[in-house]
Amino acid sequence: MKFLLDVFKGFAIGTGAILPGISSGVLCVIFGIYEKLVNSVLGLFHDFKKNATFLLPIIIGVAIGFLLFGKLLNYVFFYYESECKMLFLGLILGSIPALFKEANEKHKFRLSFLFYTLITFAIGFILFLLENKMNFAIVSNNTNFLFLWFCGFAMSCGIIIPGVSSTVILICLGSYTIYLQSIATLYLPVLIPMGLGVLCGCIFFLILMRFLLNKYAIQTYYAIIGFVLGSVFVLLPSSYSLFSLVLFAFGFYTALKLEK
Repeated sequence: MKFLLDVFKGFAIGTGAILPGISSGVLCVIFGIYEKLVNSVLGLFHDFKKNATFLLPIIIGVAIGFLLFGKLLNYVFFYYESECKMLFLGLILGSIPALFKEANEKHKFRLSFLFYTLITFAIGFILFLLENKMNFAIVSNNTNFLFLWFCGFAMSCGIIIPGVSSTVILICLGSYTIYLQSIATLYLPVLIPMGLGVLCGCIFFLILMRFLLNKYAIQTYYAIIGFVLGSVFVLLPSSYSLFSLVLFAFGFYTALKLEK
């Protein structure tokens, strides 16, 4: 049962690299596996059996969400955008109490810690404003290997750092549309260089996050909380339905239960 639950978590994380406005890092935080995931990836060969057992179902889930269901998820998100956004909104808001609990587990709360939350919340809000002013239809014709590698490297920032959307980064580079099309058609000349860039970038940002979590754990957690709260604005739908409100309540309840 735990294996299937971890596969589902990986599936959700994989979708975060596809759907507009969703951060894979936020989903890792919601599921309570962010710090463990960072340490397991970077310490894979220190205790291979333990780390591989933890990572395997998540990797399987990510592969399913990212490759097999990329086209389907974009279809669902396009036609049921309000419902999808409300579900993720409920998951995010429901995870906030767990984040505060984890942040204060080893350190006594100080009002000054909220400074980190306010700073990253402001960054998240600015990214929201930036994304709203961008045109998703902008396409770069640059399919140079190094450019695509750089797009993947930059995209990895949104995968690893909670609350930073890969969508914003790829739109800035003009490669979001070709990225979606390549996933839907499994077009390897684009996916391979971007994948290599993502791999290199993930290693870099994982090392950075592990350093911050080891040296400045509570400050990092309060910064993550700010990013998570800032990502809420991206998910606010333009219209609501009764079903979307039900999904919001379901997501909120599920996040609270996952923490327990």
